[in-house]
Amino acid sequence: MAANKKLLILAGDGIGPEVMRQVERVLDWYAKRRAVSFGVNHGLVGGCSYDKHGTPLTDETMGEAMEADAVLLGAVGGPKWDSLPFEKKPERGLLRLRKDMELFANLRPAIVFGPLADASSLKRELVDGLDIMIVRELTGGVYFGKPRGIETLPDGTRRGINTQVYTTPEIQRVARVAFDLARLRGRKVCSVEKANVMESGVLWREEVQKLHDADYKDVELSHMYADNCAMQLVRQPKQFDVIVTDNLFGDLLSDCAAMLTGSLGMLPSASLGAADARGRRRALYEPVHGSAPDIAGKDLANPLATILSLAMMLRYSFALGADADLLEKAVSNALGAGIRTGDIMTPGATKVSTAGMGDAVLKELDKLAA
Repeated sequence: MAANKKLLILAGDGIGPEVMRQVERVLDWYAKRRAVSFGVNHGLVGGCSYDKHGTPLTDETMGEAMEADAVLLGAVGGPKWDSLPFEKKPERGLLRLRKDMELFANLRPAIVFGPLADASSLKRELVDGLDIMIVRELTGGVYFGKPRGIETLPDGTRRGINTQVYTTPEIQRVARVAFDLARLRGRKVCSVEKANVMESGVLWREEVQKLHDADYKDVELSHMYADNCAMQLVRQPKQFDVIVTDNLFGDLLSDCAAMLTGSLGMLPSASLGAADARGRRRALYEPVHGSAPDIAGKDLANPLATILSLAMMLRYSFALGADADLLEKAVSNALGAGIRTGDIMTPGATKVSTAGMGDAVLKELDKLAA
């Protein structure tokens, strides 16, 4: 494949550059061994962008993201920038990417690789073979609703205001993504809200049900309150296939599901926009973990979440399912060979550095391609 697909790499802060270096090694391998290559540009986002440009995301970089076929992001933030004004904080760069690219659907898989089942805080039998996809609405709800802010009341006390708001189109477009994904998986969707106490939850439940009844009767649909879903994730997680939920509950539940796998360092994510007339979706891929400033620059970070984010990019942005399968198999084989970074270290395994894990994945790719 000619390098006519545009990829923007935003390594970001903390461990972001370290883990992204391993991704670029994998990209080089695909270009040489699979004739799968991309036109790659690099940019800054987060604290590093603020340090250089005085803003967590420049208009120029935002423009490059809008033109790219996919964006790969490392991590943003760190205590160095905690004292900045709210609008200058590193995380605002990531939120602007999501908002301006209209990335309304966040895909967060929670997959337990067999060799890591004992790393979970739950019993092996509860998580071995776990494969959940959480689809989180990403551009609406309480994080973006208005009115919002902090105001001083006449008696001198203060009040913080955030508004939970959703519309029919916002709900149905993210539910459609969930139903379409379920058709490729186990054909089960669980829609999660708080319809028992929130009008926005009532609307969410009704609109998801309407869409199901009109277009997706071949997919099994269930509804669950968010608090019960959190409990069920740690009680019987394998009951779920695809979970679709709003921005706030998706933020909480996806992190809960993440820890079922034993380490945030193992989890990728994708954020997708609507398909245009050519079927092209704007998309951003990133690991779930943060910037981990305490280990930044020490070659200790686990790069697998970022490498698996690349696999999601191959699958969802470029329809290269076989190449995505190959990369995921290489990761699984490296783990099966007992290769571990510190965060997933187990007795009897071989502890390696960030680069060492990259070496292990490339070695397994070579074996699979032989």
